[in-house]
Amino acid sequence: MTFNRRNDRERETSEFEEKMLFVNRTSKTYQGGRRFRFAALVILGDRNGRVGMGIGKAKEVPVAIEKAKAIARKNMISVPVENGTIPHDIVGENSTSRVLLKPAGPGTGVIAGTVPRSIAELAGITNMLSKELGSRNKVNVAYAVFDGLKNLRTAKQVRAARGLDTQPRVAGAAAVSATTEAGAAQAGGAL
Repeated sequence: MTFNRRNDRERETSEFEEKMLFVNRTSKTYQGGRRFRFAALVILGDRNGRVGMGIGKAKEVPVAIEKAKAIARKNMISVPVENGTIPHDIVGENSTSRVLLKPAGPGTGVIAGTVPRSIAELAGITNMLSKELGSRNKVNVAYAVFDGLKNLRTAKQVRAARGLDTQPRVAGAAAVSATTEAGAAQAGGAL
C-alpha cells in the first residue's frame, strides 16, 4: 500500500462540506510600506450532526483558508438533531455576544442571521429559530453558537445523567383508571 498525502487529504475533506464565512484583512505599516495579513473564518460540516469551526491567519488568503479548515477539522462537535431541529431552547455566550437558539416545527426552515444559519445548515438542522443578542461580531457570534450547540442535551442524555430509566414512562389507560378510582375512594371515605 502506497502513501499519497494529497489523495488522503482530498478523501478526508470530501466527507465535509465547507463554508467560508468571512475574510478579514489587517495591515501594519513598516519602513518599506504596508504589510497585509488575512484571517479566514471557515465552517465544516457533514449535514448529519457534526460541525466544526476554525480561524486561520496567514499572509495570503488561500493559506489562511487551509489553516482554518485544518483547525475546524480538529474542533468538530456533535450536535443532537431530533426531527431536523434542536431538542430545546438554549442561549450560547461568548464575550459580549449571546445567541438564542430555539427549536421550530417542521417546515419552518432556519430563521437566523448569516453565521448561525451557516452553522445550523452544515450541522444538519433544517428547522430552527435564532436571535443574536449583544455584539454582532461574526467571530464572537460563531463562538456563541458553538457554545450553545455544545451544551444541547437530548431527553435521553438528561435521564441517564440523573440516573433515571432511559425509557420514558407512559401512563396507560389502566394506570389512569386505577388512580382515579383510588382518588374517588379516598374522597368518598373522607366524607
